[in-house]
Amino acid sequence: MTLTKNLSRYFGYDTFKAGQEKIITAAVNGLDVLGIMPTGGGKSLCYQLPAIQMTGITLVISPLISLMKDQVDALEEMGIPATFLNSSLDDASYEKRLEGIRNNHYKLLYIAPERLCAPTFIDLVRQLDISMVAVDEAHCISQWGHDFRPHYREIPGFIANISPRPVVAAYTATATIKVIDEIKELLALQNPVESIIGFDRPNLLYQVIKTGDKLGYVRNTITREFPDQSGIIYCATRKTVESVTDKLKGLGFSAGAYHGGMSPESREKNQQDFINDRINIMVATNAFGMGINKPDVRFIIHYNMPQNMEAYYQEAGRGGRDGEVSHCTILYSPADIVKQKQLIQLNQTSPEREKLLFENLQYLVDYCHTNNCLRKSILQYFGETADYERCGNCGNCLDQSEMVDITEDAQKILSCIYRMKSRFGLNMVISVLRGSKNKKVLELRFDELSTYGIMKDQTAESLREIIMTLVAKGYIMVTADEYPVLKLTPDSGKVLKGGEPVFHKKHLLNIPAGKSKTTGKSKPPVDCDEALFLELKALRKTIAQEKGLPPYVIFHDATLKEMAAYFPRTEADFLAINGVGQARYDHYGEVFIQEITRFAENNPIEIRTRPELETSYTESSPIKKRIDPNDEEKATPDKDSKIPSCDITYDLFLQGQTIAEIAAQRELTENTVLGHLFRCDQDEKPVDWSGFVDQEKEIRIINAIGTVGLEGLKPIKEALPADCSYEDIKIVIHKNGLR
Repeated sequence: MTLTKNLSRYFGYDTFKAGQEKIITAAVNGLDVLGIMPTGGGKSLCYQLPAIQMTGITLVISPLISLMKDQVDALEEMGIPATFLNSSLDDASYEKRLEGIRNNHYKLLYIAPERLCAPTFIDLVRQLDISMVAVDEAHCISQWGHDFRPHYREIPGFIANISPRPVVAAYTATATIKVIDEIKELLALQNPVESIIGFDRPNLLYQVIKTGDKLGYVRNTITREFPDQSGIIYCATRKTVESVTDKLKGLGFSAGAYHGGMSPESREKNQQDFINDRINIMVATNAFGMGINKPDVRFIIHYNMPQNMEAYYQEAGRGGRDGEVSHCTILYSPADIVKQKQLIQLNQTSPEREKLLFENLQYLVDYCHTNNCLRKSILQYFGETADYERCGNCGNCLDQSEMVDITEDAQKILSCIYRMKSRFGLNMVISVLRGSKNKKVLELRFDELSTYGIMKDQTAESLREIIMTLVAKGYIMVTADEYPVLKLTPDSGKVLKGGEPVFHKKHLLNIPAGKSKTTGKSKPPVDCDEALFLELKALRKTIAQEKGLPPYVIFHDATLKEMAAYFPRTEADFLAINGVGQARYDHYGEVFIQEITRFAENNPIEIRTRPELETSYTESSPIKKRIDPNDEEKATPDKDSKIPSCDITYDLFLQGQTIAEIAAQRELTENTVLGHLFRCDQDEKPVDWSGFVDQEKEIRIINAIGTVGLEGLKPIKEALPADCSYEDIKIVIHKNGLR
């Protein structure tokens, strides 16, 4: 099949996003490729689609177990055979998967870099026809990247021992020019075809909030703007994660914690609760998130400033994967700078790398204090030139506050720090400036200083913000000691002597979620029937619970919204919905159409005309090429015929072809063919099921169902011998009317 046919059949899209087709075509033609694409840019499709086209198996080297399981679950739902090998499997499951790999049952195999050089895996690789090795999160191989992982350095040697050499494909969302060069060098990419897409995420609204009450900000923002919506709160330390989680739970929020000090079982439970919408808020260190494909994260809050711009871009990028607006907020305080400097020093890295880490941290500090466009600042870090001065869609661009001259206030603050001999922290300086009578101020006789009470008319919050601005402008430095201390820099003299003015925004506006706007580059929202959308979400949740899958693996929210906008009630109309391929239609189309039809019969609805628009799409919620309802050939699911796809399958079955033969002839999966026959049988087109499963096996399956129930297929499968397949179970259930 052609690339576009497989794109439509399996993934449910008719057009490629910018940059995808170029490297997918190159990989299929045997060329190495390098894809630098923003989160949500469709990186996974760039190795999943070629894997279907190529003759052998594709190895996907991935750093996290959660990503492997998530992607394998999604691929299986699309009818693409895939599996993974990692430490989450027990011995029996591991051996069973090895057997399936040896017998060429899979097109994609996900593997962690730590397992590449294990003798058992090397022996396995020698038996396989490996068509491609895809290196996901490729920035992890570079010591100049923000997330260097030593085991990634074993990948080049592993690839060098594969004969014949496979196609090598490298993908990442986060890489500076220096990191890109090192990826190509270390992986020994051979004249790779490159697709470096812009780093802009137009649907993300970036903002920096300077507040002395971080928990209050989080509480108020989630309550007002994001009730019952998914979000991630990143903290710098495990202790802060625990503290924030406990406080949010105490306030009645649905929250869970994730950090490296927790047991693997607790981390996995909380992660699955978040992915499956059992909790709304994940409070985590940077250990959480890489490879998490949850599309509907509406807010990312950095409770503490991250270590550098690359880390921030990765972590903020976990919001809005569905293309809808997500707010990405840094809650900044000078103490965060100290904390991050201490963490850098604790890493005990090389002097050269430590210098780079401090430089990268300073860039983020400057970002937190700039009055310029935040989006442009991010793009400039990655070497990209923005074609605008202000994006109109970040906290700074939307903030209409006026710039005021604060030179006199700055002189008072700098003078106070000088008279306190640069030995005290932020809170003590503020106390002296405001004329506090607390015990320590009086014991140290600071009430005798000329600067004591000199700014008593200012609030502590406004003083904190001005001092932070002076830190960012380089007039004050914050030491990285156990107790952060404010010290004057040589540049402070220019202000104290009146030779350099200082300006500051009077107020920093917190942009409400409902007031944000898009730059015009992100996709327009679908105007859907909200009541139907909620009913479809409830149906999706029920199916997801039955199958033990995250709801978004069934369908993304954006797909449900299109259903609730266009009310598809035929196979052709349903297949025209973004994100609906043939396999997903075969799995779920009938039950969703029934729900839509029932709703339409009982409620007044407005039938909208689908736009005749072809454009690129986001990873999770593309704008698909619309099918012209007047073009009869295009409106059918099978381009070679005008009759329904399942009827073609049924005719071939009546001619005596087996499921495997039909699948091969029609370029479908066997599971899809089986789904066609089930549907025909229900539509009074009889199918003789007696020859599909022998009687002894059928009895074993019925007994297993009697033991474990019908909550899901996986428990039934695990209770049966290896020779009982999922297809056998489905046939027995259908034949005996057990559902």
